[in-house]
Amino acid sequence: MVREDLRNIAIIAHVDHGKTTLVDQMLKQAGTFRENQVVEERVMDSGALERERGITILAKNTSVHYKGVKINIIDTPGHADFSGEVERVLKMVSGVLILVDAAEGPMPQTRFVTQKALEMGLKLIIVVNKIDRPDARIKEVVDEVLELLMDLNASDEQLESPFVFCSGRDGTASLDENERGTDLTPLFDMILSHFPPLDMDDKGPLQILVSSIDYNDYVGRIGIGRIERGVARQGADVTVCNHNHPEVNLRGKIVNLYEIEGLNRVPCESASAGDIVCFSGLEKINIGDTVCASDCVEPVAFVKISDPTVEMIFSVNDSPFAGKEGKFVTTRHLRERLYRELLRDVSLRVEDTDSTDAFRVSGRGEMHLSILIETMRREGYEFQVSSPKVLYKEIDGVKYEPIERLIVDVPGDSTGPVFQSMGERKGELVHMHAMGSRMRLEFLVPARGLFGYKSEFLTDTKGEGVMSSVFFEYQPYKGEINRRSTGSLVAFETGEAVTYGLFNAQGRGTLFIDPGTPVYEGMVVGYSPKDEDINVNVCKTKHLTNTRSSSSDDALRLIPPKHLSLEEALEFIGDDELLEVTPLNIRIRKRILDSELRAKARAKAKQQ
Repeated sequence: MVREDLRNIAIIAHVDHGKTTLVDQMLKQAGTFRENQVVEERVMDSGALERERGITILAKNTSVHYKGVKINIIDTPGHADFSGEVERVLKMVSGVLILVDAAEGPMPQTRFVTQKALEMGLKLIIVVNKIDRPDARIKEVVDEVLELLMDLNASDEQLESPFVFCSGRDGTASLDENERGTDLTPLFDMILSHFPPLDMDDKGPLQILVSSIDYNDYVGRIGIGRIERGVARQGADVTVCNHNHPEVNLRGKIVNLYEIEGLNRVPCESASAGDIVCFSGLEKINIGDTVCASDCVEPVAFVKISDPTVEMIFSVNDSPFAGKEGKFVTTRHLRERLYRELLRDVSLRVEDTDSTDAFRVSGRGEMHLSILIETMRREGYEFQVSSPKVLYKEIDGVKYEPIERLIVDVPGDSTGPVFQSMGERKGELVHMHAMGSRMRLEFLVPARGLFGYKSEFLTDTKGEGVMSSVFFEYQPYKGEINRRSTGSLVAFETGEAVTYGLFNAQGRGTLFIDPGTPVYEGMVVGYSPKDEDINVNVCKTKHLTNTRSSSSDDALRLIPPKHLSLEEALEFIGDDELLEVTPLNIRIRKRILDSELRAKARAKAKQQ
């Protein structure tokens, strides 16, 4: 059966190239919303963290109707750390829109997602977005995209992919780079003409490949996937199987069946091959499973998700303030939450460790794991995490480490400090070219060399630099990299920080805390420019005398402290430190809180 009435597409691009904004306009112009309906910007970014940070974290499904054809659209994340979301949803579609910023051109994540689409043989439409930018360089970007396709060994048909020139914010599209267009009609027409109708088998036994999982308190787990073959019916008895574990089969029933219409899930009695559906009733279903007719159990091969490159140890909070601020604080709570995350996030790994209170969590990068940490603390969890470490591999007896492809856009006069920093981090320059008054530099740098680099990079470029990276490959170990050149200011006793104690401590370095902040022995309250830890007593009060002066206390002027965000704290912590995470606070602490025991451990380590 040829489905002339259906197209399944995904929108893929680098972060901030305008995917979600373009989907907004496609929904509006296709008549999804009422004329008087109030619609938020970036309506697909429904999560609180997504709206706060202005990034897409989870791939989401929507649909529009145009000229009698239903177009299922999947909006995907652009950040490299969430590329697992992109890899798994590409199994649901037959074509992709590759969005490229008209000024920035192809970036690291553009290369990564385009490579995945080419490997799967998907048809492409190249959308040059933000053509209304004053610094747009449309002709150069078109050439850069064609170079990228040739570099990735695209087929002749893929090299002939059409270009559409859009302004996602204004909702205009044109097939001519010199015209702005009036609406998105050229883009919709190109989707219908370039992406072929789906040729599906609706007579055979049922197969649904599960590419996404959602959860609802009322109906439990909800599977989302494309019907590969046959017809799905509400109430049908099915068998769930997995391509990697064909020996494990679970029988069940499709209790509820939904189609995606606009932003809503609409109940339906049945759906045919090619449709993207949501269904509930199968409680133990996972991403990568195939829902089959019980009389014909044939699993569909699922895409291999790239391996994680960074790991952290999540453990139960054992600081002196443990249990005071969190709702979920025990090992059972932490274990249950981490393993539940595995069901939704295919690129995450969780393993038990030798300690019953600690778990090894591996992901695509610091951002990937920091989003998990932030989500958990907002849910009321209290725990502590170690500094991030890269995952090494041993190949033929040689130690290999993950290498990132880093692209930076910097002002022309800021290249010197960037070259120096990259040299210290074992970075290798592979490409550079001028873009007006700015320079684009491309490096291959060890992933561990980028830990903590972002804040230094912004300082080196006076806040004007833009950097982004994506995993490139594993290469032989590059040697030692000094991750941190600063030491920590460590609280000497437990109590409450006071102005007098902080005034005396601020001469030693930069503080992280304000007066009135509760502290405990071993808690990091600031950093020192020297490469050594310094114990400070921020709870120290002024001795009382019988000499009174009305102005002496007023003379104590504190320098405003540097309040670290979660990402900055993760970048800062050293190997002998932990990050205590609670719903109310983020605290950096030493693994060994007692200063004498810490000094003995340090001396013992030096002897070894």
